[in-house]
Amino acid sequence: MRHSTMTGHDALLKPFTIKGLTIRNRVMSTSHAPGYADHGVPGERYQLYHEEKAKGGIGLTMFGGSSSISPDSPATAFGQVSVADDAVVPHLKAFADRVHRHGAAIMCQISHMGRRNRWDAADWLPLVAPSVTREPQHRALPKAIEDFDITRIVGDYARAARRCRDSGLDGVEVMVAGPHLINQFLSPALNQRSDEYGGSLDNRMRFGMAVLHAVRREVGEDYIVGVRFTADELIEGGLTQTDMFEVARRIAASGLVDFMNVQHGQAADHMGLALVIPNMAFPPAPFLYLASAIKAAVPLPVFHAGRIADLATAARAVEDGHVDMIAMTRAHIADPHIVRKLIEGRPEQIRQCVGANYCIDRLYTGAGALCVQNVATGREATIPHEVAKADARRTVVIAGAGPGGLEAARVAALRGHRVVLFEREAKVGGQINIAQRAGWREALGGIARWLEAEVRRLGVDLWLGAAATSALIEAERPDIVVVATGGRPNKGAFKGTENATTSWDVLTGKVPVAENVLVFDDEGQPQGASVAEFAATRGAAVEIATPDRMVAEQLGATNFAIHLRELHKLKVIMTPNVRLTEVGREGNRLVAVLRHEYSGQKEERLVDQVIAEHGTEPEDELYFALRPRSTNLGEVDYPALLAGRPQTVATNPDGRFRLFRIGDAIASRTIHNALLDAMRHLKDA
Repeated sequence: MRHSTMTGHDALLKPFTIKGLTIRNRVMSTSHAPGYADHGVPGERYQLYHEEKAKGGIGLTMFGGSSSISPDSPATAFGQVSVADDAVVPHLKAFADRVHRHGAAIMCQISHMGRRNRWDAADWLPLVAPSVTREPQHRALPKAIEDFDITRIVGDYARAARRCRDSGLDGVEVMVAGPHLINQFLSPALNQRSDEYGGSLDNRMRFGMAVLHAVRREVGEDYIVGVRFTADELIEGGLTQTDMFEVARRIAASGLVDFMNVQHGQAADHMGLALVIPNMAFPPAPFLYLASAIKAAVPLPVFHAGRIADLATAARAVEDGHVDMIAMTRAHIADPHIVRKLIEGRPEQIRQCVGANYCIDRLYTGAGALCVQNVATGREATIPHEVAKADARRTVVIAGAGPGGLEAARVAALRGHRVVLFEREAKVGGQINIAQRAGWREALGGIARWLEAEVRRLGVDLWLGAAATSALIEAERPDIVVVATGGRPNKGAFKGTENATTSWDVLTGKVPVAENVLVFDDEGQPQGASVAEFAATRGAAVEIATPDRMVAEQLGATNFAIHLRELHKLKVIMTPNVRLTEVGREGNRLVAVLRHEYSGQKEERLVDQVIAEHGTEPEDELYFALRPRSTNLGEVDYPALLAGRPQTVATNPDGRFRLFRIGDAIASRTIHNALLDAMRHLKDA
């Protein structure tokens, strides 16, 4: 490795020592729950995910966001880790060994989530909280915690910390941040008790301090214990910055903890979650000021995470003394090799997180975390982060330079193949170029920019403004052809579709925004909400109608919350549970007929423009033209694909090349799907 000497990033590469542990650099990943745990155990998938960061040079990786310490804080509700039983110790030992052998440090977070959980998961035990207050996000109504519960849970924290120590982990982080149980006691918005655990700050801190004392007694003075700490709840009636500075000073003065990992906000409701995990609608490092203020107030090392997506921001946070360790958690989901690429002097090859929040939003729909643009993350057992060279050089021709086509070209080039990529437009990116025109989603363009930079660096023969044809493709004498031609707008099926326009036409400026607009969204994905926002910001009176129960229903909390916030700000009318059945002309205006999905009643809207959004339909003409001349007739061996084995289907002896189609050229899906299709087909080709 050649060490980077780039001014401005050196601060990140300095070691940091805390209580005898020297962490090799100042870059970390905070504890989070990717949804990979298997019945509460961090198995191979979970461990490989963190091991990749260790291979990539990270200083400290923390795992087990909200790791459960008690049965009435069920881990299975969110695919989390449970440290509530000694059975987890062998798995934690294997985990620690796996990360340590690559030179990184590893710690685990422990927590009791109180009311922030599901009572109908795992053992179906009642949830507990300081007071009987419903959590808006999970809609759980807890019982008021009793004295014997407090004694039990304090002991559970201590025993969980001991398991972390005995497993060889480098430290343990106690979750004090909102909206978990300790913070539920702290917050006057949630703690309505009149006993010794409620009222004054001394009383509201009593439970949390009992936990920290018990943990320290159990693990001893030499073991690292930290806290994840909320510096401002950012809610009316909640804990303010002034309140939390006092709490921080008292915790620091106790001598019980060795670091503070500072966060912001509370995630008890959808908007709160969107603030805690800020997406691309937010500027870089929007809450670093809170960590900086805590560092000035307490004599403890301070860590921080919160939309730190680029090296320049991370380096400034450390260099200017705002924090001691800076967390690039989602950034490492996008690229687990950030530090190694920096050390080797190739930071331009880092795939930067764009803040799409595909990762966290999947968790809140009950699925595991995946990156919108790095399909290897979470699939390390079957998909490599570093593509190996092929045993023989082949010619790969790709039609379409949207995200799927670009990824296919990148992977094929990394395999060592000769790659030719045709794109009919004057620039790469495909539908990303349309999506990024919609206000705060501009950062999506970073996905295409990185892919284009990589295919150019790798020597792909890129032809822009050149629509692929059978003749052009076959003239290259390909061994493999990939059709990544994407899709075209689908307005849906209703009478008078010719009278409606598409979100593509409006966002690209091909069709100007009219004065009075109806957006009909039959997808529930970002497209409908985005074009509604786009039209409203240009002065239109906008109504968005959907057959779903709410606008943007298919999106996770950190994105739909921002869309709804913006739509409300722009005074967009939102009408759920209706389907567009007809659009007719009345003079120079349009009459749109909406039918209620449940009552069947019909309503009419007199508008100037109808924008109909129903995803895409495949641009598959080229695929079907090429299919008869392919060796596999386009067929894919799914068992081989899923197992990571090469495709060997050969049903046409007269064929000249293997043929695959990917992304929206198959069916209307997502950026992630297009990239996954490309990686699966090309990584073994």
